Amino acid sequence: MRARMPRNKLRQIWPVGSPKVMTGRYWEDKPLAALDRAQWESLCDGCGRCCLNKLEDEESGDIYPTNVACRLLDRRTGQCSDYRNRFAQVPDCIRLTPARLKELDWLPPSCAYRLRAQGLPLPDWHYLVCGDREEIHRRGMSTRGWTISEVDAGPLENHIVERWPGEDA
Repeated sequence: MRARMPRNKLRQIWPVGSPKVMTGRYWEDKPLAALDRAQWESLCDGCGRCCLNKLEDEESGDIYPTNVACRLLDRRTGQCSDYRNRFAQVPDCIRLTPARLKELDWLPPSCAYRLRAQGLPLPDWHYLVCGDREEIHRRGMSTRGWTISEVDAGPLENHIVERWPGEDA
């Protein structure tokens, strides 16, 4: 049996190789704008859905998610394979900031950044809540198992999905 880290002492490595212990439930206690960089980055649940290509209807403005992942997305882990250099490799990659959250209406409904900006709690499968980074995958809330790389996909119109995984019909 694997030991779980206590919920009030989560260890986050930021920057790489530099340990920083974050205590308490800072994601609930602090407004997004008050989070330090390590706390901000730790909100990401690793679903990978923000890294999926989306299509926008030019007339209606409706957004249609696809199952086509950015070429840098590691579809098994839901993490960017070159996070540090992503903007150089993918020029249209978007830096998520507290100020930009209001304009990014295509973020998945379960996105921790979106939820916290709306004053809502994180879902019970989020690793900050449950202490297990694999729970999001077990619950089917990530890109694992149903996506294709943009390198192999072909026309995006052939890959539109009806709704985000885990979203009620």
